[in-house]
Amino acid sequence: MHLVIDGYGGDIDKMWDEELVRNFLYEYPDALDMTRITEPKVLKYEAPKPEDSGVSGFVIIAESHISIHTFPRKEYINIDIFSCQPFNHERALEDVKDLFDLDDVNTWLLNRGLEWLDERQGLAEAKQQRAVLEAGGPGSHRV
Repeated sequence: MHLVIDGYGGDIDKMWDEELVRNFLYEYPDALDMTRITEPKVLKYEAPKPEDSGVSGFVIIAESHISIHTFPRKEYINIDIFSCQPFNHERALEDVKDLFDLDDVNTWLLNRGLEWLDERQGLAEAKQQRAVLEAGGPGSHRV
């Protein structure tokens, strides 16, 4: 599951608050029964165009990641919660809206990696992709 949130309006002071973002990234994985495996990384960014400035934060969880990018001068925020295990996305959305006092949100809930739900199918696809790479087939390149 990948919950994508674009938030509008809200509390500009909270969007500038590095400690608030850090605390959210540190504590929130537990609230969703996820496992934080790194300390959150949070940076304040002063962009050449002032309206692009804000706070960005990221934390890696065993299940994937949570990221936040704020644009206080635009009264706008991006949040991604990406997990290989199901989570209560409605609760997560409400928690984020409450945390930043958002007036309005656009959200998308993406289901990713569905081909890996069946282990045999996932293994078969991986073997097929490897064979194409080894044969130098379409789009093949090694990184």
